[in-house]
Amino acid sequence: MPQPPPNLNLLRSLDALLETRNLTLAATMLGLTQSALSRQLAQLRAQFDDPLLIREGQRFLLTQRAEAMRGPLKATLLALESIMDGPGFDAATCARTFSIAGSDYLADHMLPLLVAAVAANAPRAGVAFHLWEPGYYRLLSDEGVDLVATIADTVPDNLHGRAMGEDRPVCAMRASHPLARQPALTMADYAGWPHARITGGSDKDGFVEQALARQGLRRDVRLTVPFFSSALRIVGDNDLLLTIPEHIAINLAARAPIVWRPLPFEAPVHRYWLLWHARNHHDPAHQWFRHQVFDVLHRFDHGVTHFNAE
Repeated sequence: MPQPPPNLNLLRSLDALLETRNLTLAATMLGLTQSALSRQLAQLRAQFDDPLLIREGQRFLLTQRAEAMRGPLKATLLALESIMDGPGFDAATCARTFSIAGSDYLADHMLPLLVAAVAANAPRAGVAFHLWEPGYYRLLSDEGVDLVATIADTVPDNLHGRAMGEDRPVCAMRASHPLARQPALTMADYAGWPHARITGGSDKDGFVEQALARQGLRRDVRLTVPFFSSALRIVGDNDLLLTIPEHIAINLAARAPIVWRPLPFEAPVHRYWLLWHARNHHDPAHQWFRHQVFDVLHRFDHGVTHFNAE
């Protein structure tokens, strides 16, 4: 019956013995007592059915079997150590293309900062951006996307995530809108004017219909578009209402004639997540990339209450 292969510690001891051909030196290298190494040598001789080292005076000579295994043994140990240690990562030589999914608003405001950060630290690496559709987590599991930035109540199974912050939805409109003169909106105000709705990225206003239905109301959606950029330009030129996250309304109002008001009903808190698949959680390159994204998101998202726990 064939013998089972020796364990990794025995192979390391064998390598030291074949290199030094000296029991005392090999034991010192390995941090073992000489008697412990002698017992291991006896196990190895039985395992390989070969004396391996033969004493001749004050030295040991290698048997033909031992001489032949020196090179393959060292290569095997290096390969096993590489497997155990995992892949290394050097940003300076990394040529990987990292991918992230999110809304076009995220691409407009975060992507330039992210590309600059990656280029400064990993000049050979690339970045690919994908438009995120609500709930389409297969991008992470089946389509190789590294990260998704999205609104989520919970993190799905097999995904890891970091909560990046939270805010609430508000109602935005152009500064010349008739409702802009009012400090607060009523349910009749909100339901009585036409709306624009953004469908790309996360589900930002799926709760609205339920809140209105409880009051026997419904909204009149005149524009449905997947892009923030298009919706915001159109709202700036028309009397449409747009329900968006508060931090986006704050950023927009600082640069354009847009105002926003709290919603006239209880709305859920938006919690922002950066998500990735479990298979990438311990990958050094992926860890590096997601920390670049963490840093960039904290730099540009004014108006969001931030978290730091991963």
